[in-house]
Amino acid sequence: MIVALGSKNPAKIGAAKIAFEKVFSKEKIKIVGVEVKSGISSQPMSDRQSIRGAINRAKQALKSIKGADFGVGMEGGIHKIGKKWFESGWIAVVDKTGKIGLGTSARWEMSAKVMGKLEGKGELSHVFEDLAKIENAKDVGGVMGLVTKNILPRDLAYSHGVIFALAPFFSDPVFWDE
Repeated sequence: MIVALGSKNPAKIGAAKIAFEKVFSKEKIKIVGVEVKSGISSQPMSDRQSIRGAINRAKQALKSIKGADFGVGMEGGIHKIGKKWFESGWIAVVDKTGKIGLGTSARWEMSAKVMGKLEGKGELSHVFEDLAKIENAKDVGGVMGLVTKNILPRDLAYSHGVIFALAPFFSDPVFWDE
């Protein structure tokens, strides 16, 4: 099975690998990362934006890799609920017929300190890199790894969202619209 992933980010590749190998354990899985555009801002500020970015990436990835069975897009973003901001990663899976499944990682509340520093920084990962005095947070455990002391790194956290996005493709059809 060939899975086209709309990113070359190692943590996202790891998330897809964890999920697809768990769901399709009898299949040989090949994850192929490809750089695609999300079609949204570099720091999505709503679930709606993040979902759109994930779907755009999944569709473009599927078109980009010949013979791919699924396209996967992952888009991290923040969303305001009441007066608080939360971060999560949205995942879209699309098959060759155009069917789309959506899922998300767990959410976590962001501090006012982080939100204050986000203005003008572009991406959330840059704020955390500045605070932690590290480089390339997205390529290792990600922001999720940083805030959990790597108990829940990005690949593992996102893998849950990938499994939920895959659910319409493998679970009992009684749960899904036709």
